[in-house]
Amino acid sequence: MGKSNEKPLGEIIRQVLKHHRLEDKITETRIMSSWEHVMGTHIAKYTDRITIKKGVLTVWLRSSVLRNELGFEKTRIIRMVNEELGDPIVQELTLR
Repeated sequence: MGKSNEKPLGEIIRQVLKHHRLEDKITETRIMSSWEHVMGTHIAKYTDRITIKKGVLTVWLRSSVLRNELGFEKTRIIRMVNEELGDPIVQELTLR
């Protein structure tokens, strides 16, 4: 009996998560838990919700002024979030 058919546990978990479409929910949770660390307390306190779907990170903010300011920093925010995640998961950023 060879081990050629055996897969690492991490790979099996990733396949199950993908099959049940739970990957984005786990990524959202990871982003939310690190959002204050990544963006700072000021921005975090104005953040209502964060979602990610197919590489698009959507952030709901209570301040239109802050939304406008962060709009100029989208590339930097994407880079910082991806660095925190350890993977280039976020491809686009939408601010609402």
